[in-house]
Amino acid sequence: MDAAMLTLGVLGVAAFLFATEIIPLAVTAMGAAIALGLLGVLTPAQVFSGLSNSTVVLFAGMFIIGAAMFQTGLAQKIGIAVVKKSGNDERALMAALMLITIVLSSVSSNTATVACLMPVVIQICAAAKLPVSPQLMALAVAANVGGTITMIGTPPNILMSATLGASGLTPFGFFEFAWIGIPLSIAGMIYMLTIGRKLCPRKLVDSEAVAGEAEEAKDPRKMVICAVILIGVVVAMVLEKQINVPMQTSAIIGGLLCVLTGCLSEKQAYQGVDWTTIFLFAGMLPLASAMDHSGAGKLIADFVVGLIGDHPSPMLIVGAMFALSCGLTQFMSNTAAAALLAPIAISIAQSIGVSPYPVVMAIGIAASCAFTTPVATPPNTLVLGPGQFRFMDYVKVGVPLVFVSLIVCLVVIPLVWPF
Repeated sequence: MDAAMLTLGVLGVAAFLFATEIIPLAVTAMGAAIALGLLGVLTPAQVFSGLSNSTVVLFAGMFIIGAAMFQTGLAQKIGIAVVKKSGNDERALMAALMLITIVLSSVSSNTATVACLMPVVIQICAAAKLPVSPQLMALAVAANVGGTITMIGTPPNILMSATLGASGLTPFGFFEFAWIGIPLSIAGMIYMLTIGRKLCPRKLVDSEAVAGEAEEAKDPRKMVICAVILIGVVVAMVLEKQINVPMQTSAIIGGLLCVLTGCLSEKQAYQGVDWTTIFLFAGMLPLASAMDHSGAGKLIADFVVGLIGDHPSPMLIVGAMFALSCGLTQFMSNTAAAALLAPIAISIAQSIGVSPYPVVMAIGIAASCAFTTPVATPPNTLVLGPGQFRFMDYVKVGVPLVFVSLIVCLVVIPLVWPF
């Protein structure tokens, strides 16, 4: 059996295990890379090359900075201040809540953002006797779309850039995602403030389930230090080429400063790193490389192109890959879905002679459009119980929003990244 077929076999098994999560996602990813090494498709050095990838370092640094934001109380303080100013008006509360969630999710963990703001929202709804369900659904939606604004906002974004780099192409820039992320976030806010909130159940807060107020930070000085570090890191990343400091270096310096200044302890820094994402990413990069060099990606590309015709419209390719990525991410890890599809998308684009950038961007954005099931993404799961949602509530709210997101992508992506 040639290398391409062996790679496809490993890919198929990995896809099944990703979807079912019979074994942990990180174990599946690293297991796929090791299997390709044992089968002779990858060299021993290539099997573990993902662990030394600069993007893994970037991940680690930003996880630590994000953890410091929540450990010092900076994120909580920002969230409470913005949300409480909205008063008792349901729409004003939702608008303020979504805005701050989008901002926080663009530079830190969307899961941590939801976990931080959820008790605040529940308390406000309980005091004002407002339905809590629409607010919590809006919180989850904002966390998902907010992550699409920057490269570090969500793992699929970083993965898209790294996959382009692994294929010999120029990666996306730090704020390049904002061209689609900001319009998508605005569309998500408008949708939830109009149609979406009407599709949500109108459940009031269960008094027994009300969580306590978020704790105030013990040391305001540390909040200021953390804010300065975060701003400095983001500015350094934006000016990466001008100051000649790689983004991963800026992220690690920021993480180290958070520990050295006491914003969080060494143990808290380790705990703040999402190791599942780290190893999932490190395992999928060698698989992406094997897809490229073994010819497996080209085989899939030829098959897909054959299904949609000899001269498919580039827009059709973008729409199809968006639908596939979005469909997969409703039931499996969005990082895993994006990792599976990115190298395939590059092969498809190159096989029909168009730029891979719009196709890859569509996959990355679609992976964050995880709106239609409670298991699609951690923010959705977090609000399930407190919001008293049923599975079909996610479907009712999420399906129209997926179509809104697709339209935004089909309009904006070709304008920013021409075929």
